[in-house]
Amino acid sequence: MTAERLKSVQEYYFSKKLREVAARIEDGKPVINMGIGSPDLPPHPAVTEALQAGLSHPKAHMYQSYQGLPALRAAIAAFYATHYQSTINPQSEILPLMGSKEGIMHISMAFLNPGDQVLIPDPGYPTYASVTKLVEAEAIPYALTAENHWQPDFEALEALDCSKIKLMWINYPHMPTGAKAHSETFNRLIAWAQRKEVLLVNDNPYSFVLNDAPESILSYPGAKAVAMELNSLSKTFNMAGWRVGWLAGNSTHVNAVLKVKSNMDSGMFYGLQQGAIAALQLTNEWFSSLNAVYRQRRAKIEQLAQAMGVTFDPQSVGMFVWAKLPDDHRDAEQYIDHLLEEKNLFLAPGTIFGKQGQGYIRFSLCVPEEKINQAITRIKS
Repeated sequence: MTAERLKSVQEYYFSKKLREVAARIEDGKPVINMGIGSPDLPPHPAVTEALQAGLSHPKAHMYQSYQGLPALRAAIAAFYATHYQSTINPQSEILPLMGSKEGIMHISMAFLNPGDQVLIPDPGYPTYASVTKLVEAEAIPYALTAENHWQPDFEALEALDCSKIKLMWINYPHMPTGAKAHSETFNRLIAWAQRKEVLLVNDNPYSFVLNDAPESILSYPGAKAVAMELNSLSKTFNMAGWRVGWLAGNSTHVNAVLKVKSNMDSGMFYGLQQGAIAALQLTNEWFSSLNAVYRQRRAKIEQLAQAMGVTFDPQSVGMFVWAKLPDDHRDAEQYIDHLLEEKNLFLAPGTIFGKQGQGYIRFSLCVPEEKINQAITRIKS
C-alpha cells in the first residue's frame, strides 16, 4: 500500500509522454522530439578528460564529503565572482548537489512543515508544485503573464496574506517563457521578502544560454538575508546526465539544507566533481561557441514556428522558444497530440507548466538543425 502523500501528485508528464513517443518510434514512426531540454551537444573535452583522470586518484572510489571537495566549492565561488560579480564564501555558503532537482526536495524538507504555503510561478517548472505537495505543504500559484512580461505582479504579492507563506520559488531567466528578470524585479522581490519574512529561492540554470548578461539574485544588495540560489552544470555545460548542481546562500540557510542532504546520500563521486571543476574554469570562449550553435538552431525553430502560425518573443533567452497558439487552437495538449499523430513531431504543451500556459507550446533547442529542417518540411507538406 502506498503512502497517502502519493495521492497528491501524479507521474511527471514527460515520464509518461516519452514512453508514448518511444513506443511510436519502436513502431517505426519517425518521431522528432522537440519537447525536452536535454542537451545533445557534448561537454568540453577538458571536462571529460578531468573525469577520466579522476578515476585513477587513490581516493576516487571512497565516500566523499557531503559538502563536496573544497576545490569544487572554490571553483563555484570563483565562477560566481567572475560571471555574476557576486562574493560567496566557499567554506560556508555553497553546497554541491546531485543536480538542482535534488535541491528542490532538500530545500522543501528543510524549511517546510505540513500546512505551510509556497508560492509557485505559473507557468513554471512542475517540480516546484509536486515537491511542495509531497512534503504536505500547500502550493499557491502566482500568475506570470505575457502582458506583464512574465514578471511577478507586485500589487498581487502585496495583497497576499503571508502568515502561512514560507517559501517563494522564482526562476530567471524564466522557464518555459525565456523571460529575463527586469532590472527592478530582483530588488523588489528582496524588499518584499524582507517585509513578509518569506524565503526566496531563485532557480538559475539557464543564465548563460543565448544571454549576454547573466545574473544571480545573490549579486543584489540584501539578497543573502532572504534568498538562496540553485544552479547547475546541466544546460550551461552540456552535463545534464552528470547530475551536478549546487545551492548558494548564507551559511544558516545552507546548513539547514545540509542537515537534510547528509541523511539522503553519501557524497558525489570524485570523478564527477573533478569534471565539474574543469567545466567551471572554462573561459567565455566556451559560452560563445555553445551559443553560436543555439543561435543557428533558434533561427530554424523560429522558421518552424512561423510555418505553424504561432507567435513568439524574439528577445527571449534560454534553451526554449515559448510560442502562442492561434486563437482557434487554444487547447495546447490537444494541439500537441494532433501534431504527434499527424506530423510525428513532439513538442511540450504549455499547460504542463500551469494554467497560464494554456494556449502556448514550447520548442526545445536541443535538436540538430537537420531534424528542425525535417520538421519544417513536414509542417509545410
